[in-house]
Amino acid sequence: MLVPGASSQALAAALASELGESLAAVEYDRFPDGETLAAVPGFDADTATIVASTASNDAYIELLQLQDAVREAGAEDVTTVIPYMGYARQDKAFEVGHPISARAVARAVSTTTDRVVLVNPHEDAVADFFDAPVDIVDAAGQLAEPLSDLHDPLFLSPDDGAIDIAETVRDAYGDGETDYFEKVRKSGTDVEITPSETDFEGRDVVITDDIIATGTTMSKAVAVLTAGGANRVFCATVHPLLARNARTKLCRAGIERIVGTDTIEREVSAVSVAPVVAPVLER
Repeated sequence: MLVPGASSQALAAALASELGESLAAVEYDRFPDGETLAAVPGFDADTATIVASTASNDAYIELLQLQDAVREAGAEDVTTVIPYMGYARQDKAFEVGHPISARAVARAVSTTTDRVVLVNPHEDAVADFFDAPVDIVDAAGQLAEPLSDLHDPLFLSPDDGAIDIAETVRDAYGDGETDYFEKVRKSGTDVEITPSETDFEGRDVVITDDIIATGTTMSKAVAVLTAGGANRVFCATVHPLLARNARTKLCRAGIERIVGTDTIEREVSAVSVAPVVAPVLER
């Protein structure tokens, strides 16, 4: 039985359809003191697959409650699908006395699950923080589906470390070149973006990344491309977090369209990761 977190209801429904399984009734509530409650009234199954992105602190508490609730209701086998793993970028102690937050949340999740499935974590190494077995799903290829009729396409990553996502989207699209931007951090949050050597004038350019958070670096890249004569510029991201004013930044920079998946359910979630997650759950 599929058990949806509040922020992953559409994805859980899509997975239930892919797998031919039923969708559990879930209730979400908040008490006057701010504490949350996630419950599964009427749950009656031996196995449970919880699908819950953790883009907020509340979402993590909700996930832990759902894991405990299905165990309390009699589930003997629990799989936890985390389409977007919050805190995954905090995978080391950045200063003396700091926690490794990704490890802290991974250990908490591991206490009440038999298996974990992650979709494009920021670094695959975060899987080592879990005490339960982990499967990692690469959903980047799904981003090619909403992109159509691109003119002489060029797929760019914001830096060389993310070029594999650009290559995956290009391969799934079936045409185009790949390249990356040179990114130099001048001080603090001040990042200078240098255009790649590939000629992009008059071409449709798709900037790919695993996550768009504040959109600061991405909007700078878009601005460089539009100023340099690119035909149209798209952003394709697995995790469309789009925090604060990210959408505004990208629109002001001249973006044609933002394409994301439903790991984080947003208006730009044009494609589902359910078709690539479902086969992993069937193993």
